Amino acid sequence: MKLDLCIIKPIIERALLEDIGTGDLTTNLMDLKDEISEVKIVVNDEGIIAGLEVAELVFKTVDPQIGFTKKVSDGESVSSSEIVAFITGKVGSVLSSERVALNFLSRLSGIATKTRKFVEKVKPFPVKIVDTRKTTPGLRILERYAVAVGGGYNHRFGLYDGILIKDNHIRIVGGVAEAVKLVKRKATHTLKIEIEVENLEQVKEAVDSGVDIIMLDNMDFPTLNEAVRFIKGNSKAIIEVSGGVSLSNVTQIAETGVDLISIGELTHSAPIVDYSLEII
Repeated sequence: MKLDLCIIKPIIERALLEDIGTGDLTTNLMDLKDEISEVKIVVNDEGIIAGLEVAELVFKTVDPQIGFTKKVSDGESVSSSEIVAFITGKVGSVLSSERVALNFLSRLSGIATKTRKFVEKVKPFPVKIVDTRKTTPGLRILERYAVAVGGGYNHRFGLYDGILIKDNHIRIVGGVAEAVKLVKRKATHTLKIEIEVENLEQVKEAVDSGVDIIMLDNMDFPTLNEAVRFIKGNSKAIIEVSGGVSLSNVTQIAETGVDLISIGELTHSAPIVDYSLEII
């Protein structure tokens, strides 16, 4: 997944406005803004780096004359005390950009690192680790980029680009078959239909309804194994698992033969990777 800088530029501008506001009081009062400095960004943890391009854009949005030299690339493993970038420019611009740039870098690297841990756990199996819509409001495009950097895959971006019949849809209309029928009545032939099911009765209804993707939600392992066997024996539907997935059980889930494992934790609970900016 490649970042579209035209899309992320407004995200960066909003973050800078939030932090700098009408100006960096401390730096301006010390009359430091025009001095030229050279600094380095240093990582303080081990992890997978993601967001260097975003960090660079933060600095250059504040001051286009800033020089930014990357020493590593997104997706690479980094170790504590490693230098990941050098920056040259007016010290006022650098200091005013610092926190926003490092916040993006820390957050995205944390997501990439968490994703890579899950990906490594299922490496022997033909299954994809997939993200969800459980993202920070306004930052979904960046957080999903970080998932891809970590080796994961992206689910539908929003409500507008994929059909996913959820539990509340099913409850409102009275059942799996009715929900699928209502969607098929108006959906175009180019759209795949996915449905979330919670028990074996719903699994059988989903198979009978001819959906393209069946999401098995929060099932215990005996139920999950039986559901997978039934779907594979009676349908060509893609099988997705969601709910209750952790690093301790993701390998066992992959062993059942499912195609996708979607994990909200990738984006909603990933610890950051810490970075510092140091004057040389």
